[in-house]
Amino acid sequence: MPQSLTGQIVTPGDRRYAQLRSTYTTTASPAAVLLPKTIGQVTDAIRYAREQRLPIAVRSGGHGFSGASSNNGGIVIDLSMLNRVRVLDERAGLVRVEAGARWANVAKALAPYGLMVSSGDYGGVGVGGLATGGGVGWLVRAHGLTIDRVRAVEVVLADGTLVRADAAHEPELFWLVRGAGAGAGVVVAFEIEAAEQRNVGVAQLVIEAHPDGRTVHEWASYLARAPRELSAAAVLFAEGRSTLMSVTAVVAAESLRRVRPVVEPLLAIGKVLEHRSDLLPYPTLVPTAHLHPNVGQQRGTTTNGLFTELDPASARAVMRATTGPGRAVVQLRSVGGAVNDVAADATAYRHRHQHTLVIASTFPPQGHGALDIAWRAVGVRADGEYVNFESRPDPAAFARIYPGETGARVRRLWKRYDPDAVFRSPLLDGQTNRSGQSSRSGQSSRSKQPRRSSQSAQAGQPAQAGQPARSGQPARSGQPAQSGQRSGQPHRRRRR
Repeated sequence: MPQSLTGQIVTPGDRRYAQLRSTYTTTASPAAVLLPKTIGQVTDAIRYAREQRLPIAVRSGGHGFSGASSNNGGIVIDLSMLNRVRVLDERAGLVRVEAGARWANVAKALAPYGLMVSSGDYGGVGVGGLATGGGVGWLVRAHGLTIDRVRAVEVVLADGTLVRADAAHEPELFWLVRGAGAGAGVVVAFEIEAAEQRNVGVAQLVIEAHPDGRTVHEWASYLARAPRELSAAAVLFAEGRSTLMSVTAVVAAESLRRVRPVVEPLLAIGKVLEHRSDLLPYPTLVPTAHLHPNVGQQRGTTTNGLFTELDPASARAVMRATTGPGRAVVQLRSVGGAVNDVAADATAYRHRHQHTLVIASTFPPQGHGALDIAWRAVGVRADGEYVNFESRPDPAAFARIYPGETGARVRRLWKRYDPDAVFRSPLLDGQTNRSGQSSRSGQSSRSKQPRRSSQSAQAGQPAQAGQPARSGQPARSGQPAQSGQRSGQPHRRRRR
């Protein structure tokens, strides 16, 4: 063990082990968890783990649906102590965030400056995974994906080299980590251009969804053409003989006078059972109340698809997924807007023309088979997939997430920056090291060769509108928390 890590290794006999062994979705039993506090210690941790010739997992927050941020019998490099947030340039909105920080802490640290980063919907999610996979946040249509605001990264490669990458220096690595950071190395810090935003309008609605899909279709149609200040999420769930749609609409506005007219069209898409609007500080959406240890408490299976247009046939398929065999909990999330300002080849996140993200989850006692049944008619209509909402990463998912030339480029660059496959992504072979499950290839996950882990595989943003994917029981109130020019560098503007 490197001397620099003395006292920072947690093994099964340590009292800390119970709270560090697992992820949010998966119980695991690693041989050791390393807790580096500095970038130099991350380098030492990688070298030590490679010397042990054991599987390596990297964890920032541990919320990823695949469970890939821990393993069985291997070593976990846990970045939770590498969690500093610093404002580098207040006028430009430039901030430096370390990968082990959680988004609740980021929001709290930036609030006094009137700054925010659109970053998922749950305060307990770690920065490292989300900010390398994409980042579909509460204000995604107004401010883009989290990766669209990243201006530079610091990455420790598999050989221990620390590299700073931005548009001018190591541009290929910079391209890769914005959407496919899983197989590149350990991203330890990000420089992000935050947006000016203190308050947001939040409208919470519960709507009775028509069984023929018209409510879903109209929701998606309005969000595709709505003012981009509006982003929204909806959860569909069966209740008795009805299907309810719990909607959280968030408006990048400082006044309720702006919120009401933007949200009003949503009141016409179905029978409204509940409705309330508030003006709230942005950190209310990702509160520190979400910070908790992850001990495998939310088992489930999740998949997703992106849609350019959620047409009537697709909307009917979504309703059947909710009410038919399998009875999945289905979420709808708006994308588009600022997301689609970015050129499709500017980052490893290729999906720059779609407007709706559909996510489906099943929970015990239902298994994978129930989700497959529920999702079949929806999935065949999808036009792409988002890496952070996939429980079962494998080559088929890789092809949906990184289609065509993007996928070929991702593979080439993963090989270039990690030639020994130390951080090999489970998207390449389906091996996830999940507790109690063999890999899809049939090989044991306790390989003696150092292999894969994934920051982006830990990045799963939890369910919106009452967090149904965390409890399996969507909240009827839909409360989120408490009560141009196409280029690779959008959103540049100076604070005045």
